[in-house]
Amino acid sequence: MHWEDLLSLQKQGDTKKRLRIEENESRTGFEVDYDRVIFSSAFRSLQDKTQVIPLSKTSFVHTRLTHSLEVSVVGRSLGRQVGKAILEKHPHLYKVHGYQSTDFGAIVAAAALAHDIGNPPFGHSGEKAIGTYFLSGEGQRFKSKLTPKQYQDLVDFEGNANGFKILTESKNGVYGGLRLTFATLGAFMKYPKESLPKKPTKHIADKKYGVFQNDVAFFKEVAETLGLMKRGAEENMSYHRHPLCFLVEAADDICYTIIDFEDGINLGWIPEETALEYLLQLVKDSINKEKYAGLSQSKDRLAYLRSLAINTLISEAVQIFIENEESILKGEFTEALLDRSRYRAQITDIIKESISKIYQSPEVVEKELAGYQILSTLLDAYTAAFENEANGTLRHYDKLMLKSFEGTPIPSSTYGYLMLCCNHVSMLTDGQALQLFQKIKGNL
Repeated sequence: MHWEDLLSLQKQGDTKKRLRIEENESRTGFEVDYDRVIFSSAFRSLQDKTQVIPLSKTSFVHTRLTHSLEVSVVGRSLGRQVGKAILEKHPHLYKVHGYQSTDFGAIVAAAALAHDIGNPPFGHSGEKAIGTYFLSGEGQRFKSKLTPKQYQDLVDFEGNANGFKILTESKNGVYGGLRLTFATLGAFMKYPKESLPKKPTKHIADKKYGVFQNDVAFFKEVAETLGLMKRGAEENMSYHRHPLCFLVEAADDICYTIIDFEDGINLGWIPEETALEYLLQLVKDSINKEKYAGLSQSKDRLAYLRSLAINTLISEAVQIFIENEESILKGEFTEALLDRSRYRAQITDIIKESISKIYQSPEVVEKELAGYQILSTLLDAYTAAFENEANGTLRHYDKLMLKSFEGTPIPSSTYGYLMLCCNHVSMLTDGQALQLFQKIKGNL
């Protein structure tokens, strides 16, 4: 893969190639990407979507919105530092094409800002709830009407693939979704493959999938324009990752490792003494002991350690990327950047503590169970309405449910309308989903 292709400014529908040297330096196309994401309704809805604790009323706790903003900030730092090193190694990118280190930062920041934009309500349990509905719930009745790949899209409903749809889908007269640059879309495409075959290898890009069947054509156009290398059998669309995707992933890994941990501390689920001990282990090589000893408040000590931990892991991820740039460009790098980190043991210890004390806490589990019931009920009502319309047995109740889709072109295929239902439900916030569930149940 080649940086000249990977840094493409092309957008959906372009007929003429966009050149970096012709960009307006006051606001490049990559910076426009960031603005378009942050002003989108899909991004704003993240303010009421779960990061860790569903339907939390606690101001301490991060939502998907605050998490995404923090991941974006970390991603920008990662991108700029890597960009500086890349331009020093490949000076023609600046001298001939006009690329700046800030371009790398802007691409990673925009992709990181959007990285959770496709996640349904109630966090990752929302994805599982949608998948379970089609795998073992009422939705399994549609299996015979779908191809294996279409059915797999539903039973393994994936927020990353849904995010690509949201960012790129023409809808309600808006052509090409947000019309982001292909470079940003490439950095966003964490798992550049279809839903089948499922986890064919242990390669990091095979962990999940990144595109639904009805978006494959444009996904392929983006991948080939960027010059992403193909992987696997020809009949199954799969590509190596865009190199900057590794930085987006690292930014997310850094934030959820450190900041979810901090949420657990602020909620009182993880003792402060334990937390400080874990963080001290992570930053022991870079801590200013005199400065730390001078902090009298535990919250100030925690903030200092959190900041230092994030900076430590940013430097670590940048170093690993630069050391492995050639193998990344060749498609030979097969794991997350921080999996190569010398701090891997400390990161693992923090994540284990978070799993035990936060992700598996009674409050989180109880609300995830409620999320399953809520999303299953919504999907049942919507899919039944579309099914009855297709069969000519539309009820008045179905007509009321379909009012939510007024102005939206209704697909004629079973797969099309099922994906429309899933996309619609996924765009709801936690609060909207709960409110709609209560109305369906007759609780006004």
